Amino acid sequence: MRDKNFKNLNEQIEIFKYKGLTINNEEYTKNILLRENYFFISGYRHLFMKSEDSKKFINGVTFEEMYSLFLFDRQFRNIIFKNLLIIENNVKSIISYQLSKKYGYKESEYLRNKNFDNSPDKQKQINDLLKKMKRQIRVNGKQHSATSHYITNYGYIPLWVLVKVLSFGIVSEMFSILKLEDRLSIASIYGVDQEVLTNYLPILANYRNLCAHEDILFENRTQRSIDDTIYHDLLHIEKIDDEFIYGKNDLFALIIILKQLLSEVEVKNLVIEIDRTIQNLDYNLHSIEISKVLDRMGFPPNWKDIANIEVE
Repeated sequence: MRDKNFKNLNEQIEIFKYKGLTINNEEYTKNILLRENYFFISGYRHLFMKSEDSKKFINGVTFEEMYSLFLFDRQFRNIIFKNLLIIENNVKSIISYQLSKKYGYKESEYLRNKNFDNSPDKQKQINDLLKKMKRQIRVNGKQHSATSHYITNYGYIPLWVLVKVLSFGIVSEMFSILKLEDRLSIASIYGVDQEVLTNYLPILANYRNLCAHEDILFENRTQRSIDDTIYHDLLHIEKIDDEFIYGKNDLFALIIILKQLLSEVEVKNLVIEIDRTIQNLDYNLHSIEISKVLDRMGFPPNWKDIANIEVE
């Protein structure tokens, strides 16, 4: 296996040129590569290549075009991230309220095994998760001002405060091991089935981490797929072999989840903001059509209509 040797900015530009990328302004390109990282920007090259297997760019593709896709993904990621944080806060608030009301507000009360699903196949997961949560209390409890205040002044941390230092991943896993009656109660607030919410939360937690670490978002695919929804039907999404081609494990599947968990106003604002970033990218593309980007995202042509769909 050959080593990947360091390449200076001039050499990086030469690699792009060799692959057929048009460099209109070398100084501008060097500045961008220095600030943004050659590796990260080149991760957006695939849509601009002659084929999936080709190492050559489509004739006429410019560095500015590829960089515009990079910037689009950053803007899109920021939009998604802030809405995921809204849902994360909502979920933590609702779960902590429901459990505190039922099981008590001290960790010695709400972190008891008997408060969770008593199915034999869930016991190891419950024990492991409770250990994770208690570890979070030990490690982060005194570092966060709110939890530190309760430890110092009261000797315990209420769940509605503890959720501030719990990751979304831990909270989503906690939901999956709650008693059925508690999962049903929480899911009913969102108007979705508890099994659906159990499937959605890990997907949201994974996307939250992806956004926080600034990974490529627009063409991401998840291991989990969401079930068919009424939105797939009402948007008349095409099927192949009886499977919807969009909205299953792509970015549009995430939009369908957000549609169900955000407020009506939040969804409308989400769609407006995404549409604005897509239009801006479309203006900056010359060698490929915006439809190629939307297809990679899993967005159907009428994706904006989801904002106006009302389901009883």
